[in-house]
Amino acid sequence: MTIELPVTSADNLSSLSSVSHGFYGREGGVSEGLYSSLNAGPGSDDDPLRVAENRSRIAKHIGAKDADHLMSLYQIHSSTVYKVTGPFTGLKRPQGDGMVTNTPGIALCILTADCTPVLFADADAGVVGAAHAGWKGALAGIIDSTLSAMMRLGAKPERICAALGPSLSPDSFEVGPDLKAPFIEKHPWSEAHFTPGAGDRSQFDIWGYCKQTLRHRGVENIQCVEQDTLSQPNRYFSNRWRVNENQSDYGRNASVIMLR
Repeated sequence: MTIELPVTSADNLSSLSSVSHGFYGREGGVSEGLYSSLNAGPGSDDDPLRVAENRSRIAKHIGAKDADHLMSLYQIHSSTVYKVTGPFTGLKRPQGDGMVTNTPGIALCILTADCTPVLFADADAGVVGAAHAGWKGALAGIIDSTLSAMMRLGAKPERICAALGPSLSPDSFEVGPDLKAPFIEKHPWSEAHFTPGAGDRSQFDIWGYCKQTLRHRGVENIQCVEQDTLSQPNRYFSNRWRVNENQSDYGRNASVIMLR
């Protein structure tokens, strides 16, 4: 049965016949209230049965065998990456923020609600990857770690296509000096991605930071879908929007990539 869901795609990944991918927002699911409607996050307080149905719909849409083959981690804003060869065993998801695989039919799923999801593919090597690049993970090196894990499976930076999914845009990502300082201390070049704002605040271009990180590793085929999560609450889940609206919880968007 064909499942139709609203989805955003990246042209560079769409051009690869051996790869399926999609950036899924909050439309097309069965959850209600705060989680309406395609909440893919088992870490939320949503009805687990509704989350399971939403994840099953995403799995079918991407072409995975079933929801067990839609793999997502217990994300902790780290640089930890896993090689995935089959469904996780046991009830607990591994803790980490990146996954790679060279096994067809394994759908790597990053969950976000403002953080930047990054999907990777080297079609010639038959390797795909996915990373959860919130600012903490981006600073910790999750993009580098994911690329290194892909290269251990035979991928080459010059062949990799990378796509940045829906997340906070530079206009929406206001930060204080406590966030800016560690970036500049670790990577002086990153200062160019902070634009002065009101008082001591800055606007952080995490899309630009992620793209430059990729280029430093030799990846040039990069696309950003340029979809802001904060300003589109009917289309995407957003933690910052939830805080602004004084809501108690939020759902998660799903960014998925799979070798056919």
